[in-house]
Amino acid sequence: MKQKIFRMFFPALLACFMLAGCKKSVGTPEDNAIVEEEPGEEEEDTGYVFGYSCIDMDNPYFDTLRRSLENTLGENEYRLISKNPGSDAQVQAAQLQELMDEGVDAVFLCPVDWEAVTPALEALQEAGIPVINIDTQVKEESLTKAYIGSDNRNAGYVCGEDLKKRCPGGGKILLLECPSINSINERITGFEQAIANAGFEVLDRADVNGEKEKAKEAMGEFLEKYPKIDGVMCGNDQVALGALEAVKESGRQGIRIYGVDGSPDVKQEIAKPDSPMTATGAQSPIRIGKAAAETGIAILDGEKFETTTYEDTFLIDKGNVEMYGTDGWQ
Repeated sequence: MKQKIFRMFFPALLACFMLAGCKKSVGTPEDNAIVEEEPGEEEEDTGYVFGYSCIDMDNPYFDTLRRSLENTLGENEYRLISKNPGSDAQVQAAQLQELMDEGVDAVFLCPVDWEAVTPALEALQEAGIPVINIDTQVKEESLTKAYIGSDNRNAGYVCGEDLKKRCPGGGKILLLECPSINSINERITGFEQAIANAGFEVLDRADVNGEKEKAKEAMGEFLEKYPKIDGVMCGNDQVALGALEAVKESGRQGIRIYGVDGSPDVKQEIAKPDSPMTATGAQSPIRIGKAAAETGIAILDGEKFETTTYEDTFLIDKGNVEMYGTDGWQ
C-alpha cells in the first residue's frame, strides 16, 4: 500500500522540484533566494606591498627601522614583507629574488655589501620594481630611486671631536670597521678626519663585518698585542658592545670606546660612571623609517619626492644621555 501511494505522489513531487529549479529571480534581493553580486562588490586588495631587506635583523637598529616602516605603511593600509639575510650578501641576493617572485611593488634596501648587491639591483630595475635605498648606500646609485639615511660621516666626526677633547695630547687608537658597508666607511672616514693632525696614532684596524662577536674576538687579540690603547672607534653600536665585553673581561683601564647608532644598550652603558663606553654618534631609525615609507608611497603614487634625504646625527655622552633616555631609540 505504501509503495502504491508513493508511486502516485512521486510524479507530482518531481514536477514541483523542477518548477522550483527553473524559477527566475524577480523583485528585490530580499525577495530572491539567489542574490546576484553587483560588479566591484568584492574588490581585490589594491594596497601596495613593499619588501624590506636590511643587513641583519638581529641588530636592534634594523629591527627598529622595520617597525618604523611598518607603522607608517600600516597607517595607509599597505603591507611590508621583511627578509633577514643575517649579514650574508648571497642570502640577501636570493631573498631579493624571493621578493620579486612574491610580487612586491617596491623594495626598501639596506645592502649587506654595497657592491655585491648590484646584480640584484639590475634585476629589480628590469622587473620594474623601484628601490628605496636606506641607511647604507649602494655603489650603483643610478639603480635606485631615492636614498634615505643618516649623515654617517658626521656621526663619526663628532666621535673624533669628542676624543680630541678628552685626549688633547693625542693617543693610540684602534678602528673596528667594515669596508663592504658604506655607512660604516663614512663613519670611520669622518672619525679619521676629526683626529687628523692631532697627535693620534692608528695602532691597528680590523674588518669585523659590523658584528658583535667578531668585534669581541678582534678586540681581544688587540688587547693582547698592544699594551697601550687610548681609544677604539667602532663602526656601529653592536661592534662597540663587542669591544666593551673584551675590555671588561681583560680588566684593562683607560680605554675609551665609541660607537654609532644611539642604541638603548649602549646608552645604558654610557650612563654608568665607570663604563669604558664613552659616547655614540646617535641617529634615529624611527625617523629614517618614516621618511623612507613616505618616499616609497610617493614614488608609487607618481608624486614628487626627495631623491636624497640625510637625517641629523649627533653625539650622546655621559653629559646628555639622560636627556635622550636609555630605554628606547631617539
